[in-house]
Amino acid sequence: MSLAIFDLDNTLLNGDSDYLWGKFLVEQGIVDRTVYEQANQRFYDEYKAGTLDIFEFLAFSLKPLSEHSMDQLNSWHAQFMRDHIHEIMLPAAQTLLQDHRDRGDTLMIITATNSFVTRPIAERLGVETLLATEPEVVDGRYTGRVAGTPTFREGKVKRLDEWLAGSQHDLEGSWFYSDSHNDLPLLEMVSHPVAVDPDAPLEQHATMKGWPVMTLRDPSGEPRQLGE
Repeated sequence: MSLAIFDLDNTLLNGDSDYLWGKFLVEQGIVDRTVYEQANQRFYDEYKAGTLDIFEFLAFSLKPLSEHSMDQLNSWHAQFMRDHIHEIMLPAAQTLLQDHRDRGDTLMIITATNSFVTRPIAERLGVETLLATEPEVVDGRYTGRVAGTPTFREGKVKRLDEWLAGSQHDLEGSWFYSDSHNDLPLLEMVSHPVAVDPDAPLEQHATMKGWPVMTLRDPSGEPRQLGE
């Protein structure tokens, strides 16, 4: 039984849940539109360019969680799922996940986006094991700070290593599917790295390495390997 690891945003989803959560906050008037919208776009652009300061971003993105109760946040998240997440779910992603289930593989999502945003999405996808950036909680409220290592770039490797140390799994025969060059540290570690609808730097790297390049956005709704 192998470990099948999946990035979430722009891999299993046809969009970025972290960016869309920020957009949702703006739409609902929960945050100041002008200030938040500009910062949200800047951080997203920096992520795509590979220049993101993850701790600066987390100080920005986790602050709204600290300003509201869990009940209110969960209510907003349910609406967020209806308004933004359902429409970016990919049928081919569901097929790919099921293919690995049918093989008996253990499924995991590993994402830099925080667990408040992503856990309900992972549950909707039927993936129980989620490694995500963890917002700190004290006395039942988010503090606006991060707990432990963010699952970003080399942080994904560190958090996965910690998880493996407490499990019966290893990386023999493992898979990792991702769209982003930010995930190269983990892609280089697994037995079967796969570039999924990759950004330009990852596509170039995957081609050089001879890694499979696939799309989950084919109109057929089926996973399709590119270049065949």
